[in-house]
Amino acid sequence: MKQEETTNGNKLIAEFMGNTVHELDVPHILEDTEYHTSWDWLMPVVDKIEREHKANFRIKCTWNEFTEHSIHQVIVNIEQGEMSKDKSCIYDSKKIYDYVGDAVKCKREATYKAVVEFIKWYNVY
Repeated sequence: MKQEETTNGNKLIAEFMGNTVHELDVPHILEDTEYHTSWDWLMPVVDKIEREHKANFRIKCTWNEFTEHSIHQVIVNIEQGEMSKDKSCIYDSKKIYDYVGDAVKCKREATYKAVVEFIKWYNVY
């Protein structure tokens, strides 16, 4: 990923996680974020998206025989639905949010990109 793309993505995530723009104007705060390099930073963001927005993150992993690498693709969706009286979920076929990421070699990178794309959508939604 390009440095500018990473910086912008980390800023979006930091704001989503509750940091104010004013705090992010201090250069070292944004430089010290590790959402793009650390599962310890990234997983709380995934947890928040799943918990607060009822999103479903799935990772599809396949082996590419040509390149001899695992290829990871993250799929995120939020399905429209309601709770029935017996507490089971009944979903309809319409999805509120549906994202299928590009296939990449690194599972963390695929997850990071999915998080950034969700936050971009959420900020407009």
